[in-house]
Amino acid sequence: MSDISISSLKEQAGDVPLIASIIAQLQSRSVKSTKDGKPFLDLVFVDSTGSISLKVWSNAPLYTEIEKMAIHAIMRLDGEWTQNQYGVNGSNISWSSLQEEEIAVFLAGDPKTRDKQQRDYAEIIGFCQSMTDPRLKRLAECFFEKMGDRFGRTAAARKNHHARRGGLVEHVAQMMRSANAICGIYPELNRDLMISGVLFHDCGKLWENSYPEEGFAQIHSKYGEMLGHIPMGIELVNKLWNDLSDTSEFDAYTEAKPATEEVRIHLLHLIGSHHGQLEFGSPVLPKTPEAHALHYIDNLDAKMEMLRDAYAQSAEIAPGIYDRVFPLATNLIKPLAGFEGGV
Repeated sequence: MSDISISSLKEQAGDVPLIASIIAQLQSRSVKSTKDGKPFLDLVFVDSTGSISLKVWSNAPLYTEIEKMAIHAIMRLDGEWTQNQYGVNGSNISWSSLQEEEIAVFLAGDPKTRDKQQRDYAEIIGFCQSMTDPRLKRLAECFFEKMGDRFGRTAAARKNHHARRGGLVEHVAQMMRSANAICGIYPELNRDLMISGVLFHDCGKLWENSYPEEGFAQIHSKYGEMLGHIPMGIELVNKLWNDLSDTSEFDAYTEAKPATEEVRIHLLHLIGSHHGQLEFGSPVLPKTPEAHALHYIDNLDAKMEMLRDAYAQSAEIAPGIYDRVFPLATNLIKPLAGFEGGV
């Protein structure tokens, strides 16, 4: 039985049991009960490509072993896997420990995912270096100098989209490509502000959705739980900006236009308003062209990622119709292919 990644498992599992093994890290474990009081373990396993949730019932042979297992343990899981609209299900699951060499390979991550994230990171650097406002450009450089490693191992979310180590890099890179293209269509948009807004809009997630230096289990922190990524993002950008202002670096821009304080407050507004609605966590609604554009770019990339995952995982319940996958609201229809043929 060959090892496959969690993302491959989601792509291949369906109604017919798939016999396969995965190497994964135990991210969380909680004891829950059914309505009739029967206990079960609710488990989340992760690798560099994503996560799966599994339930282990109290009468399963695996229950006692998993109940005692250390959180963040890395293991091989063998089983028969199926999938429905609620996710992956495993049966006849057994586990085994790994050799040190196998653990080292696991911690290095999926090569395809790692290579993509390295390319995306380099493209983000390139976009930031192309900015013409030296204040925003220097702010980005300062961010990478101080937070680059942590940025590179942060997820864009705990679930639903880009919920994997380095997922924030993928999300930001794709948003920057969109922002760069849209600025060419709508000249009223300030490109430097858009690129900066994309870079920093989720920077508070470095504390809300980050990972340890090794491993694929997201860290939970009181800062993330009690404050959330938008207030922390505003605080981080203010700290970096004020640190630069306290040096001589910004002295040359005293007479620059727009004024340095105007640039700062516009950037902070993008962070504060990017969720677009008060009920979705933004403390303020978008009030500038860049704020509206950033909100829609963010939402578009998140939705497209959800759609890619859903098409890869969902069962075809009728010709061209795919079963609903949470958090999407409806069944999906097979996309229309591009035109082929003669004139």
